[in-house]
Amino acid sequence: MGPLFTWGQLVDGYFMFPKLEGEISNRMSFRGKERLVWSLNNYLGLANHPEVRKADADAAAKYGMAYPMGARMMSGQTNYHEQFEREVAEFEHKEAAYLLNFGYQGMVSIIDALTDRNDVIIYDAESHACIMDGLRLSLAKRIKYPHNNMEKLDACLKTATRIVEKTGGGILVITEGVFGMSGSLGDLKGVADLKKKYNFRFMIDDAHGFGAMGANGRGTSEHFDVMDEVDIYFATFAKSMAGVGGFFAATKKVVNFLRFSLRSQIYAKSLPMSMTIGALKRLELIRTQPELRQKLWTVVNALQSGLKELGLDIGITKSPVTPVVLNGSEKAAINLAHDIRENFNIFCSVVIYPVIPRGMIILRLIPTAVHTLDDVKYTIDAFREIKKKLDAGVYDAQDFADLSEV
Repeated sequence: MGPLFTWGQLVDGYFMFPKLEGEISNRMSFRGKERLVWSLNNYLGLANHPEVRKADADAAAKYGMAYPMGARMMSGQTNYHEQFEREVAEFEHKEAAYLLNFGYQGMVSIIDALTDRNDVIIYDAESHACIMDGLRLSLAKRIKYPHNNMEKLDACLKTATRIVEKTGGGILVITEGVFGMSGSLGDLKGVADLKKKYNFRFMIDDAHGFGAMGANGRGTSEHFDVMDEVDIYFATFAKSMAGVGGFFAATKKVVNFLRFSLRSQIYAKSLPMSMTIGALKRLELIRTQPELRQKLWTVVNALQSGLKELGLDIGITKSPVTPVVLNGSEKAAINLAHDIRENFNIFCSVVIYPVIPRGMIILRLIPTAVHTLDDVKYTIDAFREIKKKLDAGVYDAQDFADLSEV
């Protein structure tokens, strides 16, 4: 294992389970010092938007955090849950939608409920953990294709078609709209085009795309103009919606089937009213305030352009997710990250082996609508100095940073 495990006593509370305190914003407190924060998926700045805070607070004051009690099928259904489903289905140009109490478990249950031992699931190799856990639970045969490789996907579909011709099952193709580590976009157009050749259902996890991507914030399927070809659209509230929960949208037939089949919803408590009413307000702002998305992309473009001008590698991102890919040892990564946080007062996520290959370091930055162009300039200037130190081997030459004393 990497040093984040080997030296766990040094990094616990610093890289693992760090405590960011204060109002959710571009600047928060970490270990008693203000930091410029680039690690929160608060894309549109809705976490502390005054209208959102008021909607959340008013709903909590009126209903408390318990109502509705019970699972939706038994006693947890409300008019507000149904209202959100109608509104988000219309927004996503689908016949129906279903509100989920939590996104991760929702995806796991959808995969489990939709498939059985006669079916085949084909999935992108870089799929999120919630998809992978759903695959582990499903009895369907699983086939993996290399990230965004449509030639390999074509071959997988050919194999899957032969299998289901014998079993009588169906084929489900799963990918993501935005891949959260690299920022790359799923080749939704490529997958959609293959529907002309093969018979399959197409599902996307658009957790990072909903609200941030597309001309109207409808997500990556809107960005690629394939909304009609995506059979099951899934998104969580943990990103642009800055909340807890999620939803999926599809045909009435599929939604109605899943309403009675999702174990994570049938056997778990309904989404509380404060978050349900809050989700309605968040959806309203996504629909009616495009300036939030425009501000996000102004910051994204400035940050990514500035990093590239420094000669830094930000991979193939086409989304707000901004990975800065560096070469260096695990020791250098620890010292570099310590320098960024303690001397430059910038807080961003640090990714090293075993998540990525040895010798690589990724600093993952998430621009939001609450960041400013001054934030961008400061960060670019800081990364210029950090790059000089890394290239000169400064971080490898230093003793290992003792984070226990920070």
